Amino acid sequence: MDAVRPIRTPEKERAAEFVHRLQAWGAALIFAGSGLLPLDWASAIGGGVARLIGPFLGISERARTNLRRAFPELSDREVERHIAAMWDNLGRVVAEYPHLRKIRVFEPGGRVETHGFEHLDRSLATGRPMIIFSGHIANWEIGMLAAVQHGIPIAQIYRAANNPLVDRMITRFRGDAGELIPKGVIAARRAIAVLRSGAHLAMLADQKMNDGIPVPFFGRPAMTTSALAALALRFDCDVLPARVERLGGTRFRLTIFPPVPLPRSGDHHADIAELMARVNATLEEWIRDRPGEWLWVHRRWPD
Repeated sequence: MDAVRPIRTPEKERAAEFVHRLQAWGAALIFAGSGLLPLDWASAIGGGVARLIGPFLGISERARTNLRRAFPELSDREVERHIAAMWDNLGRVVAEYPHLRKIRVFEPGGRVETHGFEHLDRSLATGRPMIIFSGHIANWEIGMLAAVQHGIPIAQIYRAANNPLVDRMITRFRGDAGELIPKGVIAARRAIAVLRSGAHLAMLADQKMNDGIPVPFFGRPAMTTSALAALALRFDCDVLPARVERLGGTRFRLTIFPPVPLPRSGDHHADIAELMARVNATLEEWIRDRPGEWLWVHRRWPD
């Protein structure tokens, strides 16, 4: 039996619009204040405020549950340390948005260490399409920023913010950061068109997809997008992991790893599941190494 969808009355729509406007005003004030400050100050203040307030918000209970299930060996004190670090990183990311255009990834002695770009250049030299994946780790915008500044024709599939007004603000901060394709009904068609045109795709592959497939993640099935694997197998793409780490303050390390081998068993569905298992295992390894830099508040698992 189909689920009954809630009826959106004009009153509910007006109320939702009012809430969106309030949220957008608050976000605009935060972004404006951060933009007026030097990047290092803005990031430090954003991280400090979020670290102070975030652990007391109700949504942090979900983060605590996720952390305890992923790391059952952790003490309560260690869990709280990771929760505080997560909020510190998230506050920094928010405060860094108005400064994104100023970050020059390949500037010698700059804010970003880069490693492994020979793997990306080797894939470019073959003429094969690429899918570069990462997760909501450290400042996840650095990877897309680097691809664009490296001169790669690329489009990013992303999950738009629930508030369309806030989403438009964030999109403006990204500037000329390649094509942005919001997840939804047109994403698959647009992604196919991008790969057929000879351009490449970037994806943050760590979020729950209700219409995805169950793939192991921290020892439990997690609904995971199958689009990355389906596209990679269809277009014979090089699938490159791109890891961002926060080295302290507003300094980062971006590492591109060799392509993940594409399974070719002859069973298409099994190959999709296997490739996504490899993607999830890569993300899990990064998160285990730096738990405080991942977004634990996301409802990643069905339970």
